[in-house]
Amino acid sequence: MAKVSAGDIRNGITIEVDGKVCQVIDFMHVKPGKGAAFVRVKMKNIINGVKSKDNIWNVNTEKVYHEAKS
Repeated sequence: MAKVSAGDIRNGITIEVDGKVCQVIDFMHVKPGKGAAFVRVKMKNIINGVKSKDNIWNVNTEKVYHEAKS
């Protein structure tokens, strides 16, 4: 497992967020006019299949379990 920054988030990778293992469905890099840039992520929980949305800032690091081949 490798730690990644928010800029390394891509579609198809599996990451751990707040103790939940999720696969990234969609992401968007957002640069607001005021404040730090972040990544808006749509994820699917691997365990129970629940889809959720979350914002990940560069200060957060998550664990990568698997990188999808593209």
